[in-house]
Amino acid sequence: MTDGRTDGVQSARAMLEDAATRLGTAGARDEALGEYVEPKPVLGIRRDPTIRSLGRVWRVGALLLGSSPETAGQVWATGAITRVTEAGRSQFVSVSAEVRRAYRAAAAKGHFAPGDTVNHSATPIPLDASLVGADTALFVRDDEPRVRWSATAGTDVPLADYLADRVGLLVDPPPGATD
Repeated sequence: MTDGRTDGVQSARAMLEDAATRLGTAGARDEALGEYVEPKPVLGIRRDPTIRSLGRVWRVGALLLGSSPETAGQVWATGAITRVTEAGRSQFVSVSAEVRRAYRAAAAKGHFAPGDTVNHSATPIPLDASLVGADTALFVRDDEPRVRWSATAGTDVPLADYLADRVGLLVDPPPGATD
């Protein structure tokens, strides 16, 4: 006899593992996963923030699936995303533009490859019994794994349908999507 609470979690694990295998086999493009770090001052000298590499992931919409040895078998809710480019100089156009500039500078300082996409501020999602009834992007309800775009989104979809659609787009993108 199986516990209905763990069947949904086991099902989610199996679906995510299958998705990762499919993405890996297809050679789907992955992205960097990083952690934004504001170093403490040393001898009163302030140091610039950086984004520290945590490994590589596939961005599957609202979820990030581990694609490197450091991240394999793990999943995160997508957080902030930045592209590694020259940060440019501060122009004080708007607060949001300055925040994006600061993230680009931190990514460049983190030694990511120019042009790489860096996911940071991502929230880890444990693949255990805490998924049952959780208010995260990935959760289990009525023994079925489900996904919502954000913790505050009102609607959700079955994980199987979600992965079939999102992984399908990464494995076999529509014509012109990657040009």
